[in-house]
Amino acid sequence: MGVRLSVATGIFRGYTYEQVRVAAGVLLDSRHVRNMEITLNTEGAFETIRRIVDEFGGRLNIGAGTVLDLEGLKRAADCGARFALAPDMMTQEMLDYCRENDIVSVPGGYTPSEIRELFRRGADVVKVFPANELSHGYARKVCEPMGDLPLMAVGGVNAENVVEVIEGGYAYVGTAGGIFRKADLVACDEGALRASLEIFDRELDRLTA
Repeated sequence: MGVRLSVATGIFRGYTYEQVRVAAGVLLDSRHVRNMEITLNTEGAFETIRRIVDEFGGRLNIGAGTVLDLEGLKRAADCGARFALAPDMMTQEMLDYCRENDIVSVPGGYTPSEIRELFRRGADVVKVFPANELSHGYARKVCEPMGDLPLMAVGGVNAENVVEVIEGGYAYVGTAGGIFRKADLVACDEGALRASLEIFDRELDRLTA
């Protein structure tokens, strides 16, 4: 596996480079949210990834989300993405490409059979999406017969439930709206973003207290 992911990933879908850049500056001070996922169905996503990597790479883990095919994966990698998330099961070609290029692969799986198959085919982490349609303890139930598995909960994760989600057996969480308010991101309100991040970080602090 390539970069070491932090426990939490901020997902940025539909935001401009400037909005993502302000958020990245705020995340530099985060204790637990060190991964930024920029989704490929965002206008100008590849350019945003490239510019954010140029400025923040090495200090934050910058990756691509909504990676649906090998072409998009390769373009994101060329821009410097160090991890890749997909909403569905990646093809074997995509998983192999990630392994060969030190990109953390995070394909989507939902059932125990899909999850087991993805790890068998070489996935680094499996994204359970939409996790909020399941109980927070779903990951623990999946891991009981199959051993500890690095699962990421995506969907409905926020400061109010993130501790319960992690305690439910997930190794990682990803969230698009559970750390920052959309209005604050759009307005590039750094003060409000910092306040929201501190609330999220304080909740995760409880896991190591």
